[in-house]
Amino acid sequence: MQTYGNPDVTYGWWAGNSGVTNRTGKFIAAHIAHTGLIAFWAGAFTLFELSRFDPSIPMGHQPLIALPHLAALGIGFDANGVAMGDTKPVVVIAIVHLILSMVYAGGGLLHSVLLPGDLQEADLEKARKFSLSWDDPDKLTFILGHHLIFFGVACIWFVEWAKWHGIYDPALGAVRQVEYDLNLSHIWNHQVDFLTIDSLEDVLGGHAFLAFVEITGGAFHIATKQVGEYTKFKGKGLLSAEAVLSWSLAGIGWMAIIAAFWSATNTTVYPIDFFGEPLQLKFSISPYWVDTADLPQGEYTNRAWLANVHYYFGFFFIQGHLWHALRALGFDFKRVTNAIGNIDNASVTLKD
Repeated sequence: MQTYGNPDVTYGWWAGNSGVTNRTGKFIAAHIAHTGLIAFWAGAFTLFELSRFDPSIPMGHQPLIALPHLAALGIGFDANGVAMGDTKPVVVIAIVHLILSMVYAGGGLLHSVLLPGDLQEADLEKARKFSLSWDDPDKLTFILGHHLIFFGVACIWFVEWAKWHGIYDPALGAVRQVEYDLNLSHIWNHQVDFLTIDSLEDVLGGHAFLAFVEITGGAFHIATKQVGEYTKFKGKGLLSAEAVLSWSLAGIGWMAIIAAFWSATNTTVYPIDFFGEPLQLKFSISPYWVDTADLPQGEYTNRAWLANVHYYFGFFFIQGHLWHALRALGFDFKRVTNAIGNIDNASVTLKD
C-alpha cells in the first residue's frame, strides 16, 4: 500500500487491503473467505429464487439470476423454464454450495487465526514456496502458474459437462450433448465477432482452446525462472501489492463490461427462454440497456438486470484500477487535496 514516504503509516479498519499487503497467510485467508462468501451467495440465492419461482410466468420475465444459468446448463428446467419433475437437482446444488461456503469459512479462519500470517515463517517448505515477495519474480511467476492451471481445469470441466451431460441449445429448444469444435481459424475470427456467436460447438471449442493455453502457460510459469537480469522492463521496482491489485481490478472490470455487451444481445449463450428478449442499447450520461419486450410497468427481464449490473460494476472496477495503478506508480493523491486547499486559502486571502 502507498505510504507517501511515511514508513510508520497506519490504516483504519476499513482499509482491508493494507492488512494483507506483505503477509501471504493473511492474503490467502482473505481469498478463501471471499470464495466462501461467493459460494454462500450462490447457494442461498438459488434457494431464495426457487422459493419465489412462478412457473406460470416466463422465466426470463422474472427477477432471477441463478436459476436461468442452471437452466442453460441443462439442470432442473425444460425449454419453457418449467421445473422438470422435481427440483431436487437445483436444491442439491444449492446445498452443496452452502456446505462449501462453511468449509471455505473454516479455511479462512484457520489461515487468519492459527497459521502463520506470513508463509515465509511456515514450517513446511512447500508452504514457503507460496509466500509473496514482490521483488522476487520467480515466486510471483510460480504462483501465477498455479492460478492459470486452475482456470484451465475449470474450462475443461465446462467442456466435459457439455460433452457428456449436455447444455441447452436454443436452436433446438432442448438440452443436447455438444462436442467442441477446435477450429483454430474460427477461434481466431471470433476475436472480433464473439458477441454474435451462434454455435455451441464454437463456444465449447473456445473453452477447450483456453484450457490448453492456460494449462500450458501455467506449467511454463511453474517450471521456469527469471532469465537474465531482473530489470525495470521486467517489472523490477514496479511490482507491488498495489500494482497487482490494480491489474486484478482491470481484468475483472473489462470482463464485466464484455459480459454486459454479450449478455445484452447474444441469444445462444443467454437463451431467450431463460433470460428474456435481447436488449436495446441507449445512452444518456452513460450507456444502459432497456427491454424490448412488452412488460408491466416496473418489471424487467433477467437479461436487463444482468447486462446493466455487469456494466456498472465493470465501470467502477476500472476506476478502482486507475486509482490503485496511479498509487502503485507513486502518485500522491494528497497533493490534489492540498492543491484544492491552497486554492481555497488563496481565495480567502484575496477577499481579505
